[in-house]
Amino acid sequence: MQHQSVRELLANYVVDFRELGVLQFQTGEITGRGQPEKYALLNEDQAYLLLTFSRNTARVRKLKVGLVKAFREARQVMGVHQDEYLPTYRSLHDEISRLAGESRNARFVHMNINKAINQTLGVKSGQRHGLPLPCKAMLIVAQIVARNAMTTSLDHKDAYQSVKRALQALHQALVVARYA
Repeated sequence: MQHQSVRELLANYVVDFRELGVLQFQTGEITGRGQPEKYALLNEDQAYLLLTFSRNTARVRKLKVGLVKAFREARQVMGVHQDEYLPTYRSLHDEISRLAGESRNARFVHMNINKAINQTLGVKSGQRHGLPLPCKAMLIVAQIVARNAMTTSLDHKDAYQSVKRALQALHQALVVARYA
């Protein structure tokens, strides 16, 4: 599909595309000489419609298959995030809140345990939401390990030390599994 033919399809059938959501356009940055490129931000339904309106050349068929796979993976990741990540995240932080109580350092305990989990898995700060499915699954496991490590703790300081030990054991298991 050529950029020009895509723009023509969008212009010719703008009413159809708008029926499926807001049709947004952005202008790209200028690279070198010439005009900046204008591109459309399509939602899932609009992207399917665009490919439906296109001729079924080998390239378009390949794009259609790729698009279906990409949206399927995005739905799976969102489902895991909603159904598994968030409940384990909340459970972990509820337990931290219970143990930290009215401590002036409660906020830092939350942050430090999140950092410890991230370090265990090699996740950089701010990357959790966009992790691919296998990494998101490991994050869920790490949160469960951290939560379970705190169950016998008397306070937030003891809990943090227990979490560190449990996460170190998880990290070692992951390293061994990686090289096995």
